[in-house]
Amino acid sequence: MPQAPTREQRSVRRHDREIIALAVPAFGALVAEPLFVMVDSAVIGHLGTPQLAGLGVAAALLTTAVSIFVFLAYATTAAVARRVGAGDLPAAIRQGMDGIWLALLLGAAVIAIVLPTAPALVDLFGASPTAAPYAVTYLRISALGIPAMLIVLAATGVLRGLQDTRTPLYVAVGGFAANAALNATLVYGAGLGIAGSAWGTVIAQCAMAAVYLAVVIRGARRHGASLRPDAAGIRACAQAGAPLLVRTLSLRAVLMIATGVAARLGDADIAAHQIVLTLWSLLAFALDAIAIAGQAIIGRYLGADDPDGARAACRRMVQWGVAAGVVLGVLVVAARPLFIPLFTTDPAVHGALLPALLVVALTQPVAGVVFVLDGVLMGAGDGPYLAWAMLVVLAVFAPAALLVPTLGGGLTALWWAMALMMAVRMATLWLRTRSGRWLVTGAAR
Repeated sequence: MPQAPTREQRSVRRHDREIIALAVPAFGALVAEPLFVMVDSAVIGHLGTPQLAGLGVAAALLTTAVSIFVFLAYATTAAVARRVGAGDLPAAIRQGMDGIWLALLLGAAVIAIVLPTAPALVDLFGASPTAAPYAVTYLRISALGIPAMLIVLAATGVLRGLQDTRTPLYVAVGGFAANAALNATLVYGAGLGIAGSAWGTVIAQCAMAAVYLAVVIRGARRHGASLRPDAAGIRACAQAGAPLLVRTLSLRAVLMIATGVAARLGDADIAAHQIVLTLWSLLAFALDAIAIAGQAIIGRYLGADDPDGARAACRRMVQWGVAAGVVLGVLVVAARPLFIPLFTTDPAVHGALLPALLVVALTQPVAGVVFVLDGVLMGAGDGPYLAWAMLVVLAVFAPAALLVPTLGGGLTALWWAMALMMAVRMATLWLRTRSGRWLVTGAAR
């Protein structure tokens, strides 16, 4: 006769169901987001090399402008999830509206900066004389969609905090389909060229923002939450997001330093580095899906005054992160003969690429722990610690990476420096979670 599952086994199964229910749709939404730029690249690539080069510069600027405000999603998820855990849905939605209003204000500020400075920004990124006009055109038009992009970030955080990652998946897939159709129609059908691609992206992003707003407003009316801007609430959102902004900028600095060092190593090394970094970013999406689940789950447990539940969920998610990292590492090694030829046939690039890929594969279990614990501490609202920890990581990584060209070792040594960066991140995050200082309960931290 089979034995009934123990209390611990039931707890593990419950956590597994929660993680899967949130992480799988979150992964789909994360993968759909970079497809916007891929569609634009595919469509514009047929117009000519100068247009594609212009898109590359403008897209890099736009991605940077939007990604530094990713705290709109992270901080909102944690704050809303706490209110949900405390059983106060009206306050949860009100908290989310504060984040959306902040996104709108930040988007307006970015437009005011980007429109007049677009030529200077494009020149700063080193666009050629033939590519620069296309980059300026795309950047100025696409900048009009930045408020919508930031609203999407904040509203995604609201829904994640409400334990809903399915709606963001549906919106992301719908936005991707609309963007593809609009790009083809406006670029070729209407003959607008690169401007048509930019307008297609703006329209798709605005449509996504409109859908999110409709969902949030419907929830606000159902629960009697106010939709009006609240200065104190917006200011609180900004204060909660500031440490996460520091964290994000520090991480961006790490990636920029790595790319700068790779460029100094030679053409083959920078080409191989770009391939490895692209793959590393793709693997990060899979691990970030578990982190997003962690943000929502941990925030809810702490809001419900259940630190034991939060600790148990954290432990289980770390196990998921390690397992996912092992699987991804094995896939990288096993699939390398299949995907490397898709990027390059240059023997010199191959020679630099293979050892660096092995380093990436070996460090995926570490990355799994890092992403999970990062999400756990974000869900706990532990932004100040994350900011200081990432500054420490940057201080360790920068000299190690900058010494690579001097000491030799090439691209492989650079990616060992990246592995060191991930190991230091894991150490700082592990020490914090072990301390228990992040287990602050209540509807607000």
